[in-house]
Amino acid sequence: MRDAYEVIVVGSGVAGLSVALGLAGRRRVALVTSGEFAGGSTRWAQGGLAAAIGADDRPALHAEDTVIAGVGACDHDAVAVLTDGAAPGLVGLLDLGADFDRDAEGHLALTREGGHHRRRVVHAGGDATGAEVSRVLAAAVRDAPIDVITADVTDLLLSSSTYRPQVTGVIADGVELTARAVVLATGGVGGLYPVTTNPAEVAGEGLGLALRAGASLVDVEFVQFHPTALAVDGIAGQIPLVTEALRGEGAVLIDGGGARIMADVHPLADLAPRDVVARRIDQVRATGDRVFLDATRITDLCDRFPTVIAACGRYGVDPIVSPIPVAPAQHYLCGGIRTDLWGATDVAGLYAVGEVAATGVHGANRLASNSLIEGAVFARRLADRLASALPQRRAAGDAVAAPSAAAGDVAAIQRAMASGAGIRRSAQQLAVSRRAITALPSSDRALAADAILAAAAAREESRGCHWREDFPTTDATFQRHVVVRLGADGRCEAAVAGDLERTA
Repeated sequence: MRDAYEVIVVGSGVAGLSVALGLAGRRRVALVTSGEFAGGSTRWAQGGLAAAIGADDRPALHAEDTVIAGVGACDHDAVAVLTDGAAPGLVGLLDLGADFDRDAEGHLALTREGGHHRRRVVHAGGDATGAEVSRVLAAAVRDAPIDVITADVTDLLLSSSTYRPQVTGVIADGVELTARAVVLATGGVGGLYPVTTNPAEVAGEGLGLALRAGASLVDVEFVQFHPTALAVDGIAGQIPLVTEALRGEGAVLIDGGGARIMADVHPLADLAPRDVVARRIDQVRATGDRVFLDATRITDLCDRFPTVIAACGRYGVDPIVSPIPVAPAQHYLCGGIRTDLWGATDVAGLYAVGEVAATGVHGANRLASNSLIEGAVFARRLADRLASALPQRRAAGDAVAAPSAAAGDVAAIQRAMASGAGIRRSAQQLAVSRRAITALPSSDRALAADAILAAAAAREESRGCHWREDFPTTDATFQRHVVVRLGADGRCEAAVAGDLERTA
């Protein structure tokens, strides 16, 4: 039987669009997206793309900053792939027509963000980089020989082999679409939390799909909270991000009395890695005080950061004359579906790329502006791999769907995740939250939430953006990954296995 497609890509953020575009004209490819085409988290990204293109910079220095931010949990081979491929990835976007910010001499303008020791972050529209990346990739996909299908993927198709099942397609709005390879590029888990910088529809379904197909997850306890989201009374759901680039240009974090809160906390002060800044803000707010980002000294604020100005204005905040009230919000999943350096999972025919994938680049804490460029770099590698060779069928037989999942109780999941898998965690609260999740009807969202809680309970130390109040130190002997798989009882099982600083 001839497959409907050779490759099906699920998701239309930077990673999904880039994979589909890289395969256009080389394979019969479909891109399946739920909701709006080119939706998801990419277009909301205010941060930029990190690439060592400055005269005083080189990929090895970018790699060093990435590894430091990752707190000993990065795959050094994966980091090298990213940092060596960042400049070519940036050039690829320029070739598509991306309009990135430039200095007075016409060179790409480089800024600093948290954790970077060099100016190496490229922006578009000051703080609208994601929107520009999404725009150029979406336009290129529309002009390419790619079938774009708007539908919800509810299941992966599996071969009937009992020896080694293989993904053979997807079920999208009840329709079976077969393919030799399926690529999940479904994004992160923001919708699992009541306050996030992500769209509500980005809620971990890709993790659930992969688990139900037999794939393993890794490092999903490392959920990054962006330190500076807008904090005004009554705001919830997807809330505006206050870009880290403001701190790169001199904005500082202050408490309600005007005192700087990061000056004596870290050598990089306000530009410390995100986990450090988020925890510090959380500590200050726990005392009943408020935290503000004072950007009033930035003279060209309106021209440089129009997205922040507009978002603040909608809530009655004027950053030109007043500090911006901020608080941490769920932002990024550093782990995900375990892949090799070419996007292959441990299930034949299934691949993952972008935030849903765990390449090993981010470790325990993602370095600022490494996400968009990671999506572009690893997507291109995956496209080249699938263009050169597709997986062979290992088993004959009809395709059968993985078990269907009922819709979960979104509000209950969000309450459980906020209390159990927030910035501060403990064994007691993790156990309470897991019981709440497993009492709900089965769904891919519930599976994703259970996976994060299970992994967080298994890592009995604090590392990066995983902070245990009952294990407050980083344990030098805990140099292991936490791997999560779906058990026979339908619950996630977490096991500690493998060196943290792994190689592919």
